[in-house]
Amino acid sequence: MTAHIFHPTVLREYDVRGIVDETISEADARALGQAVGTTVKRNGGRRICVGYDGRLSSPSLSDALVNGVLSTGIDVDMVGLGPTPMVYYAVFELDTDGGVMITGSHNPPDYNGFKIMVGKKPCFGEAIQKLGVMANSADFERGEGKRTDIDIFDRYLDRLARDVDFGDFKVMWDPANGSAGDVITELVKRLPGEHIVINGEIDGTFPNHHADPTVEENLEQLKDAVAEHGYDIGLSFDGDGDRIGAIDSQGRVVWGDQMLAIMAGDLLRELPGAPIIADVKASQALFDRIAELGGEPVMWKTGHSLIKEKMVELGSPLAGEMSGHIFYKHKFYGHDDAMYAGIRFLNAITVQGGDLDALKDGLPSVANTPELRFDCGEVRKFEVVEEVKARLLEAGANMSTIDGVRVQTADGWWLLRASNTQAVLVARCEAADEAGLSRLKTALTKALAESGVAAPNDM
Repeated sequence: MTAHIFHPTVLREYDVRGIVDETISEADARALGQAVGTTVKRNGGRRICVGYDGRLSSPSLSDALVNGVLSTGIDVDMVGLGPTPMVYYAVFELDTDGGVMITGSHNPPDYNGFKIMVGKKPCFGEAIQKLGVMANSADFERGEGKRTDIDIFDRYLDRLARDVDFGDFKVMWDPANGSAGDVITELVKRLPGEHIVINGEIDGTFPNHHADPTVEENLEQLKDAVAEHGYDIGLSFDGDGDRIGAIDSQGRVVWGDQMLAIMAGDLLRELPGAPIIADVKASQALFDRIAELGGEPVMWKTGHSLIKEKMVELGSPLAGEMSGHIFYKHKFYGHDDAMYAGIRFLNAITVQGGDLDALKDGLPSVANTPELRFDCGEVRKFEVVEEVKARLLEAGANMSTIDGVRVQTADGWWLLRASNTQAVLVARCEAADEAGLSRLKTALTKALAESGVAAPNDM
């Protein structure tokens, strides 16, 4: 077999991702399929499931990957077009020995990639790098696997709807032309209340807006629709349906950490004292809120695979990220399913009075920035964070280095970390008031400038 070398930027911390026909190709997909199939086979497995999102390049990348897997003697259950969580669900429902989702997630249309499970766990970090080493050495198993097309759509819908326990809300849903569109369009028919789906057609060109609910401008169409129809809640989803965003009836964004705070208010009634995990980008107000509710707040690294691993380690029933990944182990499987998170969010609102606006008003008032993302080269982004960290250590700063640097000052905190999914740096600041926030922004700007990086304009 021929050795295969991946572009150095595509084997990332918790997935494989790049620009189609520039840094990632069908040859990459086939080699990755061979590496995944070989890994599963050597672990004693026989079968995996595969699905793909609505990007224009996904069907061909899927076929190439499947061919690679089959060439190792591993069978493939093809679940087809749908959101990433449907593949995660299929791994459990079909009891396969792993799974691969072909998706570019929230990246622009010219990106694509692969999210991988080996067994019932995510493949990430060193395990992803080992796939690259295996491909480079052409150390693959050989065989003739069998492909079986399986329609799991209705079973998945049944599972999502099983835990519905909310009132007659009026909800606007925006799948953003991503791969969750068909699921959401059918799911709402099974829900109480009134529901409208906008941008439900799966379209890999994302014609209406970018499919990333963490960027407020991507929520403008949803805000307009909620206002026009007088609806209670708007829910937005990313390109592959594993991240969720929300707005209330006034069009105010309910950020990922605020959603998690509301969900914690429900969950901790059933499981007092439970550990709830949030990533380093989350507000201090969230961690304080979890503690006030009698839970155990845990700060951890950003990244869906890293969060899932930590949940298993701690036995956590609920976790979340600022980016809108929400993970329920309570009554579910522990992975990030944005449709299921939406249902549990509506349940949590119901249990706590049924008024999202009031719950939003009841959250602590802080002055903070949204998640700030600004361009920085794939290699340079990590160098900048290390340079900033070294200077802060020398200065004796009070900081956490769990993931990048989260610096605590008398005013509050600021964060700088390198994204594992894009060529960007990620920053955030939070203080008790606007004056303190201004000082934190100045400190962050200075730290970036010392590494020759300009702070984002929207900071």
